[in-house]
Amino acid sequence: FVVAIVATLVIGGASGAMPPVLGWAAMTNSVSAQALLLFLIIFLWTPPHFWALALYRTEDYKKSGLPMLPVTHGSDYTRLQILLYTLVLSAVSLMPYAMHMSGVLYAIAAVILDAIFVAYAWELKRRYSDALARKAFRYSIVYLSLLFAAMLVDHYLRF
Repeated sequence: FVVAIVATLVIGGASGAMPPVLGWAAMTNSVSAQALLLFLIIFLWTPPHFWALALYRTEDYKKSGLPMLPVTHGSDYTRLQILLYTLVLSAVSLMPYAMHMSGVLYAIAAVILDAIFVAYAWELKRRYSDALARKAFRYSIVYLSLLFAAMLVDHYLRF
């Protein structure tokens, strides 16, 4: 059952990350490295996003019998995974700039957004509270929205 839940997060993360690839393929009749990079950003964003939610809803998951990571491996391990995934996500989020897919405006926005996300993940790892997990979860939504908005703005205002 635990393996099924882990697989669900991976499959769900992959299906949730597919829209940019599908849109790219629909517009260009190909799947490029840039499309796969957009997929990777969303795919890596998914675990810290959902695990932050699962942390402050652990009791609900226990009652439902769904073995989310905080239920199966505990809060400390989950918080470490959130930090590690957020660090990897931060590195990957800079790749659009490194691959000349975006410009300086995006790079600046990504660095700022990443710094805030890593700060939340670091603080969550250091000292847990439901309120902090809730803030990290909410920020993860803001993070992804602003990261992709910055990519669009950068595309149209290329410096």
